[in-house]
Amino acid sequence: MVPVFTQGHHCVLKVHNAISYGTQNNEELVQKNYNLAVEECHVQNTAREYIKVWTAVAQTQDAFGEVPEIIPIYLVHRPSNDIPYATLEEELMGEFVKYSVRDGKEINLKRNDSEAGQKCCTFQHWVYHKTEGNLLVTDMQGVGMRLTDVGIATCKKGYKGFKGNCATSFIDQFKALHLCNKYCEILGLKSLQPKPKKTNVTPDTGLSIWCIKRLLGQWKYGCMNKCTEDVLKCYRRLPVRFSQST
Repeated sequence: MVPVFTQGHHCVLKVHNAISYGTQNNEELVQKNYNLAVEECHVQNTAREYIKVWTAVAQTQDAFGEVPEIIPIYLVHRPSNDIPYATLEEELMGEFVKYSVRDGKEINLKRNDSEAGQKCCTFQHWVYHKTEGNLLVTDMQGVGMRLTDVGIATCKKGYKGFKGNCATSFIDQFKALHLCNKYCEILGLKSLQPKPKKTNVTPDTGLSIWCIKRLLGQWKYGCMNKCTEDVLKCYRRLPVRFSQST
């Protein structure tokens, strides 16, 4: 028997209240209640399958250490109840923490780094990379390394027939804001941020390499009197060692 169903095991029953208590059952409302419960199971258990694959990858790296887990969630049918469908999951004992929602950064108090939080962000990055930016696991939260109540965002058309329960904009925000941590580096994940453009500027003068070469060439051939005012202004900014070396 699944541990959560054993006698004395603490669990959480979640009811999606599409139907008010004490009202007469209506087929449409019952169907809505069913759809909400099924969606929650589908989303969390799909995320759970992704994290299983990720775990196998992470465990090949000794430096990675412990890997977070998304706990399973089950659909429960209670025929005699006014609200027949609900979800059931293990109760997580301890401090419940929201680690990362959509931007790949920890959102706990003062956004301090924690091992669990950084690894959750790395998992999000890995899923984003694995699905080529079409799917993102969101709402990374739980107790320690055990997670629940997660969400999934997908591109507008969905991903491989699956559509998430979070806005597509979550993916765009993650791509724009996620900053890699050491666990991303351990798994060889590349930064999602664009590389800064190279500027041909020398660090100690702030002048372009082209400008310096032009100035030195004009000094060498005695053409400084023919320089434009802009070029002369550049020349005055050259360090002494540049002018003395020519």
